[in-house]
Amino acid sequence: MNALGVDGENFAVQYLQRRGMIILNRNWRYGHKEVDIIAQDGKYVVFVEVKTRNMATSANDVITQSKMRFLVEAAEAYMVKYGREEEIRFDVMVLTVCRGGGYFVDYIPEAFR
Repeated sequence: MNALGVDGENFAVQYLQRRGMIILNRNWRYGHKEVDIIAQDGKYVVFVEVKTRNMATSANDVITQSKMRFLVEAAEAYMVKYGREEEIRFDVMVLTVCRGGGYFVDYIPEAFR
């Protein structure tokens, strides 16, 4: 992963923690791909896809059908592996680097089902 992506994921973890989420895993591997962040948010285990960009883009542009399928499969495998029985939620966070530093955050809880 490049420095932009690492910095974005670090920011995303802090952002989610400030919202009261507990981070369960980062960069959890399933097959040859990975889930960026897995967190606990109340009754949900949340699978978060994080995209960090230099130019503005929408969540619709970063979350493809194949990415959704992968996340669903990975979530099912994670829940079985760790014996979790909570409800599952899929969130997307798109971070756009601001000129003066920091990020514009486009966070979409329950981005898809």
